Amino acid sequence: MIEANFVELKRLAKSPVLQESKVKAVLMGDCATQHLATAIRGASVYYNNPIQVVDIDYNLIDAQILDKNSELYSSAPNFTIIFMCTEKLQQAFYSSSKKESFAEDIYQKIKTNWMQISQNISTNIIQFTFAENSDGVFGNYALKTESSFLFQVKKLNYLLSLGCQEIKNVFLLDLNNVLISAGGGIFKDDRLYYMAKMPISLEALPEVAKQVVDIISAANGKIKKCVVCDLDNTLWGGVIGDDGLNGIEIGELGVGHAFEDLQTWLKQLKERGIILGVCSKNSEENAKEPFIKHPDMILRLDDFSIFVANWQDKATNLKYIQKTLNIGMDSIVFLDDNPFERNLVKSLIPEITVPDLPEDPALYLSYLKGLNLFETASFSSSDKDRTKQYQAEVNRLETERLFDNYDDYLKSLEMVAEVCPFDDFQTPRIAQLTQRSNQFNLRTVRCTEQDITNYKESNEYITQYYTLRDKFGDHGLISVVILKKQNDALFVENWLMSCRVLKRGMEEFIANNIILAAKEAGFKKVVGQYIRTAKNSMVEKLYPSLGFEEVGEGLFEADVSTYALNKTYITKK
Repeated sequence: MIEANFVELKRLAKSPVLQESKVKAVLMGDCATQHLATAIRGASVYYNNPIQVVDIDYNLIDAQILDKNSELYSSAPNFTIIFMCTEKLQQAFYSSSKKESFAEDIYQKIKTNWMQISQNISTNIIQFTFAENSDGVFGNYALKTESSFLFQVKKLNYLLSLGCQEIKNVFLLDLNNVLISAGGGIFKDDRLYYMAKMPISLEALPEVAKQVVDIISAANGKIKKCVVCDLDNTLWGGVIGDDGLNGIEIGELGVGHAFEDLQTWLKQLKERGIILGVCSKNSEENAKEPFIKHPDMILRLDDFSIFVANWQDKATNLKYIQKTLNIGMDSIVFLDDNPFERNLVKSLIPEITVPDLPEDPALYLSYLKGLNLFETASFSSSDKDRTKQYQAEVNRLETERLFDNYDDYLKSLEMVAEVCPFDDFQTPRIAQLTQRSNQFNLRTVRCTEQDITNYKESNEYITQYYTLRDKFGDHGLISVVILKKQNDALFVENWLMSCRVLKRGMEEFIANNIILAAKEAGFKKVVGQYIRTAKNSMVEKLYPSLGFEEVGEGLFEADVSTYALNKTYITKK
């Protein structure tokens, strides 16, 4: 859901910040795409994620892919956007003599396109799915026969969903979801299509453009990691301090069903790996009571990584939550029904996303879904453990306060790390960490699962991932290192780490193991590089602090034979 219309996006598309962007996309279509390209440029400026967009001439997808000297390949885009419209698909279906296998034939052609592009350049591909418009030939019976166009287009979308699981650098934009949200009468303007071959109306283009920007932003690590919730009239109806446990609305009582559905959605976000927190003006005892005693509560105390209920202002509490979780302010979403509290947080912490919830709680969930705040470029099975990991981190911080000497505290943690080469099982998590990590990230190279597979299978690289556990629990996979072989040196092409394990000695442990890997492989030196971004200033001095010598602007070197290993209290498994 985007509030800007096409006219506003067209104005923003002229912004000079676009020329400074390092993110480039090529847009190709079998229909007219110039207005879509304009909308994407404008939406990228609107959301402060500028994207340069090269718009390829009409209906040249095959020519661009087959010609190795084409504009597609010479542009070397970070993202290749492919829009094949339903109208052209329908024409091909009507002229096909093999209607029952039509979806498979088109899917194979699209899959071949993906593979050819990926063989020629390193790029992420955003493939539009097909809007599922019925042609009215079979009516409702269309869903029952493979001879109908609607049946085939639904099948094709399903095949595309399966295919992008196999080809990891492909992302799908669900055009059918935009159609459903907008409504068929708004999504398409028939006159515009017949006159200008534009299958999407000017009214619907901003939302389609927003979806493109959302996907690109997520792939570039600009994601939301945490939802912090108010309680009274946000997670339940009423005020727990005034109405008591039996008086709040949740479940079947009053508008309680709306709050129940919201909690169910939040719990699903938690299962997907989004951190949940509470920030409430309440006594802690009252605030926690519904989660412990109310039978209709979907969320329970163990669903939250951090729970803050007191009488301080919410901006102060949110700063405490951010510091405790050690995540960026811009990765937090704050939900509160009270406009005063929302405006306070917006004014004091502008980086936090604060949705303006509707006055009617029945509209909360549909409104939040429409914002698409939690777009992601990856998912791994370990995401469900993230809540426990952050809960354990809060326990670690509380234990740290009991020690006067920090070294004694680190010894008490009984930390054990594992160092492994990349493997198939951890590939999704490794790719995800490259996309999510912004602060401890020396070169900020984002990777898809296909990129990780390529590194794993190449003889030009040494790959490492690190896990860490201590007496409080398992941090899981927390760091990724990719070392490129260069003559007599290993170049640290990628080194990133979860901020959850900062100042535990893990960076020293990893540096030691990089040196040991170089020595074992027969390299004389290790070369590291720091590339500044808006968020990674914390590692600007990392290499010198670990014993590397600066040899050029942003370049650091360590002699393997003379390097003094760093002190650390972490044991290697």
